[in-house]
Amino acid sequence: MGTNLIHKYNIPGPRYTSYPTVPYWDINTFSLKKWTTSIQQSFTESNNTEGISLYIHLPFCESMCTFCGCNKRITKRHDVEEPYINTILKEWQLYLKFFETKPKIKELHLGGGTPTFFSPENLQYLINGIFSGVEQAKDCELSFEGHPNNTTREHLQALYDVGFRRVSFGVQDYNETVQRAIHRIQPFENVKYVTETAREIGFTSVGHDIIFGLPFQTQEAVVDTILKTKELLPDRLAFYSYAHVPWQKGNGQRGFKESDLPTGEQKRKQYEIGKKLLSEVGYVEIGMDHFALKNDSLYQSMENQSLHRNFMGYTASKTHAMIGLGVSAISDSWYGFAQNVKGVEEYQHLVKEGIIPVYRGHILTIEDQIIRKHILNLMCHFSTKWEDDHMYFKELPEVLQNLKELEADQLLVINDSHIHVTEKGRPFVRNICMAFDLRLQRKIPETMLFSMTV
Repeated sequence: MGTNLIHKYNIPGPRYTSYPTVPYWDINTFSLKKWTTSIQQSFTESNNTEGISLYIHLPFCESMCTFCGCNKRITKRHDVEEPYINTILKEWQLYLKFFETKPKIKELHLGGGTPTFFSPENLQYLINGIFSGVEQAKDCELSFEGHPNNTTREHLQALYDVGFRRVSFGVQDYNETVQRAIHRIQPFENVKYVTETAREIGFTSVGHDIIFGLPFQTQEAVVDTILKTKELLPDRLAFYSYAHVPWQKGNGQRGFKESDLPTGEQKRKQYEIGKKLLSEVGYVEIGMDHFALKNDSLYQSMENQSLHRNFMGYTASKTHAMIGLGVSAISDSWYGFAQNVKGVEEYQHLVKEGIIPVYRGHILTIEDQIIRKHILNLMCHFSTKWEDDHMYFKELPEVLQNLKELEADQLLVINDSHIHVTEKGRPFVRNICMAFDLRLQRKIPETMLFSMTV
């Protein structure tokens, strides 16, 4: 990949887990009433055919990882578990009151924080409470994020017993210098143990998360991490760029300087060598920064054009309605987004009072909905088209003009009613999506909002 292209396109930009992106939500016209009407509409239209997804945010961690930009609460007190779970179950009951029929759950994901901060017994209690009185789709996929240092055989067995078949473990990097910088000391033996134990118990998809561009990380460290990963051969991989966003409130990105981070050019070299090594052993690139073996459902969904992307990242199944439970969790009705309050105490207080704990959101305009489809197509399939009227919007000619320079750089090909991202352009798919992002173009941010695209 050319150094000039990296310098040219390495600019701040969204990762597009939604459109509009959160900083561009129109919160002034949003209301809880509009949100509940939106989720009711989505549920009525799609529950019987495709079901709904649930994301449950479990924010507690025993220690701070300094690469993490997620919402979390650092504590060693485990007496927080049961009150928090009871609040989640009550929030779920608040949503159930809006639905005329039983929800059919297609997908459920436990994210964090550290879900395995919670005891195996409490995690079973949570999942049994969620499924009490609702329907589980025949091909329902249950997944969770596990910390290799504290995920026990008991955790894996307990979650397997209530239906979980997919787990992802945060690896990041195996180099000790990098691990000390990001405050995530995690020997290879720990990852090996949880990976092999999950498979022994019966999990059908084990994933690893690996990050490049971390402080003090070298190309040699990335190669070493990939070689160790090849030894364990997880079914899918998230191999993504470290998002340096130290300005975000509550962020743990401390303990190292900007000068300790690899340059944009170094990061791309780390990615390219990692991608090459992964492809040699049979991994296929899925969307942006994700890889899977051909036996994994993520690869199969790419092949049959059903790959989807939402606030949980890439997923093998698409539902219009996704409800987020827990602090800071984001819900998606397809017509609108809503985010819960970020403080544990405020969240628990609102739910106790019988109030759905949403504090901001956005209802999509018709233009938003069309642009969202284009961006989703680009992120999931590296192509999009507008030959049908429902994919055409008023400012499309201006968008296509924005793309001309990317086409001149051979990052994409534009036909009469179709855009195809080239192999050379795939690392720049965020930049390509930015050409469609009219809200970003109409109001260029005056402060730092997004991580760098390369």
